Amino acid sequence: MTTQTPASRRPKVAVVFGGRSGEHAISCVTAAGVLGAIDRDAYDVVPIGITQRGRWVLADDDPKRWQLEGGTLPQVGDDEGPGVLVPLEVGTNDLTVLSPGEVPHTLGEVDVVFPLLHGPFGEDGTLQGLLELGDVRYVGSGVLASAACMDKHYMKVILAGAGIPVGPYLPVTARDWERSPGRVRECVAELGWPVFVKPARAGSSIGISRVDRPEYLDAAIAEARRHDPKIVIEAAISGREIECAVLESLDGGPPATSLPGEIQVLSGHDFYDFEAKYLDEESVSLSCPADLPEGVAHRVRELAARAFDALSCEGLARVDFFVTEEGNVIVNELNTMPGFTPLSMYPRMWAETGLDYPALVDRLIQLALHRRTGLR
Repeated sequence: MTTQTPASRRPKVAVVFGGRSGEHAISCVTAAGVLGAIDRDAYDVVPIGITQRGRWVLADDDPKRWQLEGGTLPQVGDDEGPGVLVPLEVGTNDLTVLSPGEVPHTLGEVDVVFPLLHGPFGEDGTLQGLLELGDVRYVGSGVLASAACMDKHYMKVILAGAGIPVGPYLPVTARDWERSPGRVRECVAELGWPVFVKPARAGSSIGISRVDRPEYLDAAIAEARRHDPKIVIEAAISGREIECAVLESLDGGPPATSLPGEIQVLSGHDFYDFEAKYLDEESVSLSCPADLPEGVAHRVRELAARAFDALSCEGLARVDFFVTEEGNVIVNELNTMPGFTPLSMYPRMWAETGLDYPALVDRLIQLALHRRTGLR
């Protein structure tokens, strides 16, 4: 399906946020930024929230409703609005509204879905697969790239296979831990201390623990397994935490990369955890452009573009690195839907590179409008 938006109307953009993952609230905060930045003269906007039980609803269009205020995390409530059905049949892209006691009615054809979900059931290829069933265009990476980048284990396998440097790590499945916990402990000890224990398929630093001694390992594994039965244990890398934003080219050329940025945890946290990211901003310094030697900055941008291509990403991604004292650049992970508030690192890095927040949002919508649907 390759139909274009009729010139007689503005493209309709469905902004989808919330979701079932532990990053529900962060997705809502991201939506606040995007809803406030979309050019309403250029696009018709339909906000769609997904509750924590998975119900799709017509949501409040006011960005202030979804902002993080006073440490209170927003969420899509079950009584937020009438239900919404997304198109699953090829050739009809109408959004259908289901109001209790009323005949279902449509909101018209949706041209692009802007999925602002973070974590499982949204950023991991599941939502992307749903949209692919109906040939609905959407912002961001497809099924494979979304799923691979969500799983820290397979992401590292693909990156290493492409010759991109990653740090030492150990994947631990539910079967590994339940059948051979002693062997897992031995393999972790071979990584050396400290280590970071992470859910394999979660984000926003949820469920992550730094472990400095063997006696604390089991508790950290239990915490990570609360969020995902599969975990990844990574050797700590001594170095600076550097990020780089990647943006697909409109003309089909190589992906563009931003000036790198740097995260520094100043106090109160052992690492850049959930609290430091979203609730304790004074403990963290976010700087862009990062103060890096020219050659190192070039290497970061080169590897960011290579990682984007190696994982078949589309639209956007944020690539996170460690830069060691020796100047070695190591990829930590990719985010296919990074934090996207005006203060988040991804848009901040693009602003420093010359593309402001509203223009960035517009670029992503235009990329989605021009993407192919069906078998790609």
